[in-house]
Amino acid sequence: MSYVFKKKNGLFDMAEKEFKELEKIIRLLRKECPWDRIQTHETIKEALLEEAYEAVEAIDRKDYEELKKELGDLLLHVIFHSVIAEEINKFTLSDVINLEKEKLIRRHPHVFGLAEIQDHHEVKRNWEKIKLTEGRKSIVDGIPNELPALQRAYRIQEKVAKIGFEWTTKEQALKKIEEEIYELKESLEKKQIEKIEDELGDLLFALVNFARLHNINSESALRKANRKFIQRFQYIEKKLKRDKKELKNVSFEELLSLWKHSKNPENSV
Repeated sequence: MSYVFKKKNGLFDMAEKEFKELEKIIRLLRKECPWDRIQTHETIKEALLEEAYEAVEAIDRKDYEELKKELGDLLLHVIFHSVIAEEINKFTLSDVINLEKEKLIRRHPHVFGLAEIQDHHEVKRNWEKIKLTEGRKSIVDGIPNELPALQRAYRIQEKVAKIGFEWTTKEQALKKIEEEIYELKESLEKKQIEKIEDELGDLLFALVNFARLHNINSESALRKANRKFIQRFQYIEKKLKRDKKELKNVSFEELLSLWKHSKNPENSV
């Protein structure tokens, strides 16, 4: 089934023209540039991850100029990987686009078909059910191993929650955290080294679930905590430098005092 979408103010024409020009540039670079010519899926896969993270960072900062650039870099990688695959007769850029188009239509029967839904929660549930009809054997299939652990835990919990494997209250999730803390303390007291790691992992998993139930993404929360720590520690460094003190010669107590001072937004160096 095909769908025809109306163009508005020539925007579709413009996007298509720019996309084609970008594709031509990448194909030319692949032939003419010594560096681009020798790249493979494997040699540029880490760069693809970096560009994705840089786009996420721009979103976190609400830096739309930077986000515009990073999305362009991601688009470059989509085309670049497709061109490489085409050269070894695996698939083409058109294949990539058509498969994504077909998947979006198939997974939105409430838009492109006759299905009726009540809210966005039902959309998510239907999405997972449709995935299972596409050849996946488990509801938790398709979550990349390469995802950061906190984000992967969030996605696992999100997926099983869609089919009802979920605490009925937030208080139950909090109780689970308390239970995991008790088990961690117990393993620490018994000096069970391997069990300590297991219990710590269970505690982190429970914390991710508690955060998710409060509509908080743990990966995003930890990124914010990292940025906050860096800002506060840099405050300490600047304060010591201004006072002509070396970090290595300062006591922990003084560092802690400066740390507490750094929490006041009115304080600056």
